[in-house]
Amino acid sequence: MRTTLDLPAPLVEEAVKLSHQKTKTGAIITALETYVRSRRLSRLKRFKGRVDLDIDLSVLRDRS
Repeated sequence: MRTTLDLPAPLVEEAVKLSHQKTKTGAIITALETYVRSRRLSRLKRFKGRVDLDIDLSVLRDRS
């Protein structure tokens, strides 16, 4: 999808360097993927200790 954005050049350049991407597009895609992953993880963390999965880890480990 083509989109026109007005982004601060120094910020984009730093994102390209830090992400080790070759292009600005690659850096922006990486940044968006990282942001989405981070938000999803933070939502999942709200359920920590609230979901009873009733799983026996020793049984799971012996399934090989």
